[in-house]
Amino acid sequence: MRVLVTGAGGRVGSELGSRLAHHEVHALTRAELDVADRDAVSSVVGELQPDAVISCAAWTDVDGCEFDPERAMTVNALGPRHLAVAAARAGAHLVHLSTDYVFPGDKDGPYHEWDDTGPLSVYGRSKLGGEIEIARHATSWTVVRTSWVFGHVGRDFVDAILERAESGESLAVVTDQWGCPTYAPDLAATVARLTVGRHQGIFHVTNAEPCTWWDLACHAVGLAGMDPGIVGQTTTADFPRPARRPANSVLANTALAGSGIPLLRPWREALVDKVARRQPAAQQ
Repeated sequence: MRVLVTGAGGRVGSELGSRLAHHEVHALTRAELDVADRDAVSSVVGELQPDAVISCAAWTDVDGCEFDPERAMTVNALGPRHLAVAAARAGAHLVHLSTDYVFPGDKDGPYHEWDDTGPLSVYGRSKLGGEIEIARHATSWTVVRTSWVFGHVGRDFVDAILERAESGESLAVVTDQWGCPTYAPDLAATVARLTVGRHQGIFHVTNAEPCTWWDLACHAVGLAGMDPGIVGQTTTADFPRPARRPANSVLANTALAGSGIPLLRPWREALVDKVARRQPAAQQ
């Protein structure tokens, strides 16, 4: 297959090339293709004529989106519209990465692909807008919702926690937000499989087993050879942020399991790989 990847400089997009090694991959960073530029998207897709487009480009600064909703909607909703229209013209299958933030987080239990959405933040609304645009304009499409992504590109939650722990700074992490941490290389492998198989519809893809942010922080600190007891506890109410976070972000991978596609391993196993490959801040 000839595959176009947008947002190739990001945490997930950067992992896709190695997962599609037997295919012709054209991986473009934001500097090479701004999905908010309709004409640029139309030109690139029109010239390349890909069999599939994987849309990883997004503005993922959740709090930043709250202060600039116009930019959030332009990148996260209109960008997918441009890709969907161009992909339809080229006859390409479109795979788009979305988020747990499309849900309100008040459900008692994990969210399934068919549950009603209700985002609490500008970021969540903009990402839901992208999903809607794709369903309206793409002729063949997959939406992959994921959550709490950590990996090896950029500075993620795990990096931030370990940097603070290594520097001796105080740590207090919320215990009342639940989700499923997801390892970018594992996610990319499943995205590649959904792309090549042209699986249509919405899929939730996360590493197995839910936890709180505090659980994730404690486990990361322990794997790095430090005492998890240094990680203090706090609540969402005591740690206000500009954008509201869903209290429950746990996603059930129901469609994935029902399609016979292997589920991702537990996040604790994936975190071992993350921490083993990471250099302490003093060595970076």
